[in-house]
Amino acid sequence: MDETTALREAVRGLLAKRSEPRTAVETRLGYDHELWSVLAGQIGVAALAVPERYGGVGATLAESCVVLHELGRTLTPCPLFGSAVLAAQALLATGDTDACARLLPGIAEGSRIAALAWSGPEGNWSPEQPAVQADGSTLTGTASYVLDGDLADVLLVAARTGEGTGLFEVDTAAAGVRREHTPSLDPARRLATVDLAGVPARRLDRGDYTPCLRHVRDVALVALAAEQAGAAERALEATVEYSLQRHQFGRPIGGFQALKHRMADAFVRLEEARSAVHAAVRSAVDDAAELPLDAAVAKVVCSEALRHIAAEMIQLHGGIAITWEHDAHLYFRRAHGSARLFGDPDAHVAALAVCGVPGGGV
Repeated sequence: MDETTALREAVRGLLAKRSEPRTAVETRLGYDHELWSVLAGQIGVAALAVPERYGGVGATLAESCVVLHELGRTLTPCPLFGSAVLAAQALLATGDTDACARLLPGIAEGSRIAALAWSGPEGNWSPEQPAVQADGSTLTGTASYVLDGDLADVLLVAARTGEGTGLFEVDTAAAGVRREHTPSLDPARRLATVDLAGVPARRLDRGDYTPCLRHVRDVALVALAAEQAGAAERALEATVEYSLQRHQFGRPIGGFQALKHRMADAFVRLEEARSAVHAAVRSAVDDAAELPLDAAVAKVVCSEALRHIAAEMIQLHGGIAITWEHDAHLYFRRAHGSARLFGDPDAHVAALAVCGVPGGGV
């Protein structure tokens, strides 16, 4: 058994026993702290993409995507994506070794939660036009849709400066910092609004951070696509299982030709999503020049696949799918919420057209 397979099986086995997406609604944190402690402390998921010199494992984004795929399957709420992937990669991109040595070890062991504040209420996550404005070392503005932003111990803020974009570290306890949990369509994805009113901050990057932030967004798209593919995979599995259990006219509904066609089409979309994720992860690890294109393709393909499969899950489960007791509606919520995370799919289709991909590549 190779290390990737062992990692996948360890995470899947733990989540099968402990994961419960409704934890997001039932607890103040929005995730199971004990489960997160096991994931981060025993399996080491938060340390995967952190270099060894900063207390990490020194693996690649590929290993983190394996874990995100499994978290997507079960819709497990936890701070891995926002903290150990998004914020950690943003921090590494600054090249500030002192800040990395000070902040990354806690992030890697899961004892500290980091958040990256960036987008405005329009949700476009523009590297050129972040929501917050910097006046020297003072930040003013409101960032929306900040992953785990109200819970974070470490707050990183992308802000507009006189020479482009900068990345700043903000003390969460400083005067003028206001953080508020933002209820959303997807209860298992914790988002927050971060308001900064003349808050002192420490700049971490050197020069214009815009190209680095663009790369961070590409990495985020790949990670999100891996999570979406995992959710689509489990949604289709659950639908096929249900179609073999539910009977109409004395036979399982999965035996009807029309439903076979619909599930076959869903499977084709899932395979497209898996292929898109594979290509994007490969680019993230080995070919930075192809990453922007492959990341955009993965976001578009996986968003469409998950939305289609989640809709089929609702339709083929019937009335039970829209009850709170069943998870089908949670996959539907995840599909539509994640499709707009880090930018609307239409914007990514437009970006693909600029890259010369006919029809946006989909």
